[in-house]
Amino acid sequence: MNAPPAATTIDPEDVGRFSAIAAEWWDETGKFKPLHKFNPSRLAYIREKALERFARDGNQRKPFEGLRLLDIGCGGGLLSEPMARLGFTVTGADASDRNIKTAATHAAEQGLTIDYRATTAEDLAAAGEAFDIILNMEVVEHVADVRLFMSSCAAMLKPGGMMIVATLNRTFKAWALAIVGAEYVLRWLPRGTHDWAKFLTPAEIRVALEEGGLKVADLVGVTYNPIADRWSRSTDTGVNYMMLGLKP
Repeated sequence: MNAPPAATTIDPEDVGRFSAIAAEWWDETGKFKPLHKFNPSRLAYIREKALERFARDGNQRKPFEGLRLLDIGCGGGLLSEPMARLGFTVTGADASDRNIKTAATHAAEQGLTIDYRATTAEDLAAAGEAFDIILNMEVVEHVADVRLFMSSCAAMLKPGGMMIVATLNRTFKAWALAIVGAEYVLRWLPRGTHDWAKFLTPAEIRVALEEGGLKVADLVGVTYNPIADRWSRSTDTGVNYMMLGLKP
């Protein structure tokens, strides 16, 4: 009798879609332009919450030395690299081998040491990996098994650690702006990048974090201002949002 297939978070179609454009991760005018625009808002939030959680001095050049960080679904390393510059010991993980090769090549060109791995959250958890902070940014809406993915991430968080989840809300507004607007009208993203049915509400992410033993400490929206051409934090969680989970 054949053994049943092991549970996996990998969505082959999504992995293939991002692998096909892996070489463009660091092109600020290319297919990942929206993420480059989005990054300053994400980075400011991560830094602020990490300084608070770990009582670090923000005036230091590398305030997070000694802390281990996982960037799960790291893509080409757009978050991994600035985290390494802040002093974190960074592991960047992605299911796409092509993404990992792009990320590793770019990090080497920048003189940065980052542990990039073509792997999954469940495999890292099974190996007993442990991190002080996990960045779970714009990836949960692309996985095949959300429950397995979130439980694997939560299991890897050290006591006293923190996880930030950033994703898209499953609302009509998100469908109109993130899919119709961004993919079909403005063509910021390749068509098919997102599947509205896989978007998750803040309530669903909260349940997943709490099931993993984390306490939700913050929820913030992120909105785009077309006049200023920039993203900023907001009370509006109708499209993009970030949620902070803390492990006692």
